[in-house]
Amino acid sequence: MAQSGPDFSMADFLGAISDTVRPSTARPIVVRAAELETLPADQVHNPTTLSIAGRLPTATFEIFRQTIPPGESSDMQRHHHETVHYVIAGTGHSEVEDGTGSWATGDFVYTPPWTWHRHYNDSTEHPVEFLTIENSRLLGLLGVTRRQSAGLVTVAEARARFKEETA
Repeated sequence: MAQSGPDFSMADFLGAISDTVRPSTARPIVVRAAELETLPADQVHNPTTLSIAGRLPTATFEIFRQTIPPGESSDMQRHHHETVHYVIAGTGHSEVEDGTGSWATGDFVYTPPWTWHRHYNDSTEHPVEFLTIENSRLLGLLGVTRRQSAGLVTVAEARARFKEETA
């Protein structure tokens, strides 16, 4: 089955979706904290640490544990997928386009698709821990995933750098 392009068939795509996900040894129902796989630092583009629960049998969403060191932030980025961060520990704030919102342990932070955003750890002593859930796998199956990073810059700088890119 083609996941995108001229041979893509919505009927084939929908027909391939099972009513149940069958875990296996390769895709277990439990992934221990020690089994999370940390993404290489050169692929993250910022001071945060991203560890993925990639062995879970999820078909449409991805789950990460993200750590932002004291006083640091994620990069300014945008992507086609939606993201929800659950704040496991810490305090900070997020820029999403022209808005800013503060958050603390127990809060949820939503990032809409294709919006410039950046998350900040406001503590100079303690890391921020997020459980990050995004629907990137679903968009990948549909062949419409895209991500851009502008680095450690402001929203205005990101817009200026990618001004020709609107969708």
